Amino acid sequence: MGRLGRAIVLVLDGVGVGQAPDAADYGDEGANCLANCARAIGGLALPTLANFGLGNLTTIMGTPPQVPFGACGRLIERSPGKDSTTGHWELMGVVLDHPLPTYPNGFPLALVAAFERLIGRRVLGNKPASGTAIIEELGAEHLRTGSPILYTSADSVFQLAAHEDVIPPADLYRLCEIARGLLTGENAVGRVIARPFVGAPGTFARTPRRRDFSLPPPTPTLLDSLKESGREVVGIGKIEDLFAGHGLTSSNHTATNAEAQAATLEQLARPFAGMLFVNFVECDQNFGHRRNPQGYADTLRALDAWLPAALKRLRDDDALFITGDHGTDPTYSGSDHTRESVPLLAVGKGIPPGTNLGVRSSFADLGATLAEAFALPAPGNGQSFARAIALLA
Repeated sequence: MGRLGRAIVLVLDGVGVGQAPDAADYGDEGANCLANCARAIGGLALPTLANFGLGNLTTIMGTPPQVPFGACGRLIERSPGKDSTTGHWELMGVVLDHPLPTYPNGFPLALVAAFERLIGRRVLGNKPASGTAIIEELGAEHLRTGSPILYTSADSVFQLAAHEDVIPPADLYRLCEIARGLLTGENAVGRVIARPFVGAPGTFARTPRRRDFSLPPPTPTLLDSLKESGREVVGIGKIEDLFAGHGLTSSNHTATNAEAQAATLEQLARPFAGMLFVNFVECDQNFGHRRNPQGYADTLRALDAWLPAALKRLRDDDALFITGDHGTDPTYSGSDHTRESVPLLAVGKGIPPGTNLGVRSSFADLGATLAEAFALPAPGNGQSFARAIALLA
């Protein structure tokens, strides 16, 4: 029988701990978010995460290895791809056997034409691009024509950018809903993303009013099992978007790490049974894609300084897990995600200090562990390590 009352899963979006075994297939040889970031800035001290065992997982200048006060290991992704959707799905037990579609040459012209007919206007762009670069490139023409900017990336995304004075966010969301309805079958992308921005040419800036319209998971996840068992499943950050709302009993769509931190502490102060699932987006969204190692490091330092406040609110039957969904090496070439293993850190009363969880063959091991610890049926994917961290009664 499981003895877990609450699971707190914190996902550090875009934080990897070294290239995955198949990184070469993705052109990501040598990627290592934490090691390369620390080296680039001359050292990265993360004392709280060091106590969790983060420095044991890869060489991080300034965060040395030490005996963790809980358990530590690494997770390898089995699903093909390297995006947030597949990463989060696999953490909760869904392993894909084929990648979500990507568009290195832009979307098919027939698909774009069908979308333009449905929305009654032309689009600009239709190519892979950095979100900040493409609004600088096409923002002035967008202001002149009123045409939304369509772009993608190495991930399975259909992104629409529009100035808030030209296409207000509510209208941009409607365009994205139309796209979501169109993108099915072989074109069923993981996410349709609304990217509002403001400003003038040369000073354009994206706003926090981004919204994701995700493909639902193809099969039930741990979130669905928890909800069906009568437990609470609370999502913070973009969790609601990544799971298309499935399996959640409530959500708080925070836009920044500071908002997610405050919401997490608020939830930890409540007596509930179930799971708190949090995505901290800024390492990926604000700094990883923009290849800004200093900003990436500063974000990690802020999270590290906040973690003790969360630890103080843990109950005796809580277990806190820190992990990632993919890498976004802020020192790497290009602007896309990197195929990396991710951290697996676990703390809580009764979790034996110094536990080495090794290299796990699937992100789904976390979901399998939580299922066993909550005394739920075993999912179809993943190997539980609940016994290794004393989560079984």
